[in-house]
Amino acid sequence: MAEPEKIAIDVNSIENTEQIIGQLMDNYSDEVLHLVYSYVKDRTTAEDLTQEIFIKCYEKLGQFNNKSSIKTWLYRIAINHCKDYLRSWHYRKIKFSDKIWDYIPSKSKHVEEEIISKNVADSLTSAIMDLPIKYSEVVFLYYYEELSLSNISKITGVNSNTLKTRLKQARKLLKEKMKKEV
Repeated sequence: MAEPEKIAIDVNSIENTEQIIGQLMDNYSDEVLHLVYSYVKDRTTAEDLTQEIFIKCYEKLGQFNNKSSIKTWLYRIAINHCKDYLRSWHYRKIKFSDKIWDYIPSKSKHVEEEIISKNVADSLTSAIMDLPIKYSEVVFLYYYEELSLSNISKITGVNSNTLKTRLKQARKLLKEKMKKEV
């Protein structure tokens, strides 16, 4: 996935801040929503948390120090916000049932192929979401967001070699899970 054009960060005025947040939302809202969903596994909750994340970005934009890309900074905020939510009392009292990407249509032309493809995609998505978060996180960022391991390392704060190991283990677990379903 190609990185959208660079966003100039100059927070000298509220208008600049609002313009920057608008650009961030235009460029990254879907990606952040998918990332958040990979943590909470509920579409409505993911949408709410995504809004909260962009509000937090608006409030903290003055603290952005250009040591990383704006996308890395935004993902770091999103991941931390999700982890805080998952530790919260509210989360521990809720049961989730929705599946990821039910709203994404298949690109298949034939109904039979579409049904088979959707079943495989649903099985794979379900298998990914059933992985422990340390594995599903790296799978999502590596395969869906097409981020390099070094960028994932910057976002998560986890060593690149550890990420390679997690990715390898996640593939192994997914392979075993998918074999059982066939």
